[in-house]
Amino acid sequence: MIRVRVVEEWCATTGQCVQAVPEVFSLDESGVATVLDSRPPSALHAQVRDAARRCPVAAIEIDADDQEAAIR
Repeated sequence: MIRVRVVEEWCATTGQCVQAVPEVFSLDESGVATVLDSRPPSALHAQVRDAARRCPVAAIEIDADDQEAAIR
């Protein structure tokens, strides 16, 4: 299981995370990314990791449990 978080103060409002995983990320009225599901199902883990890698300002943080490595 992973836990996803967006550091809203860092968000560059590009929306790449929403394009990658709309089930997990959304944009608020200001265009800042927010997390819809902080503990996404394992079927979405690879997509969430891809979204984190694509974030131009590294505003997406992913913490993993003992069975997965933490990714930032």
